[in-house]
Amino acid sequence: MSLIPSFFNGQRSSIFDPFSLDVWDPFKDFPSNSSLSQENSAFANTRIDWKETPEAHVFKADLPGIKKEEVKVEVEDDRVLQISGERKIEKEDKNDTWHRLERSRGKFLRRFRLPENAKMDQIKAAMDNGVLTVTVPKEEVKKPDVKSIEISG
Repeated sequence: MSLIPSFFNGQRSSIFDPFSLDVWDPFKDFPSNSSLSQENSAFANTRIDWKETPEAHVFKADLPGIKKEEVKVEVEDDRVLQISGERKIEKEDKNDTWHRLERSRGKFLRRFRLPENAKMDQIKAAMDNGVLTVTVPKEEVKKPDVKSIEISG
């Protein structure tokens, strides 16, 4: 919020309206491919945590506003877990005026190579409150059989 008139647009900020901030954007007049930046924003912003417990590998992805039907969880033959989907663009009404458009949208895709101890046939996925959880159980690590050999002599 500024008490000083803006020199960039000839407009004055209202100190009483928190949504009427005159913020100078130095990149406003640069040409940009907005469809490319919108397409990549969801891809780049899909954050996924991967933790390993004694029983499983657990992947958690924050996917707010996406329905489980819009997300795919797949496993390829070469032990690659793939999580993909698309956040759709809201339908625009010609009478609407957008002030901010910051939520990411577009397609996203993340891939993870699973370790050898992953049980590929027992993978489970669940969606709860916008958080996708993929659980990949682990095979028990077999300890090598150690046989003592008596030394003669």
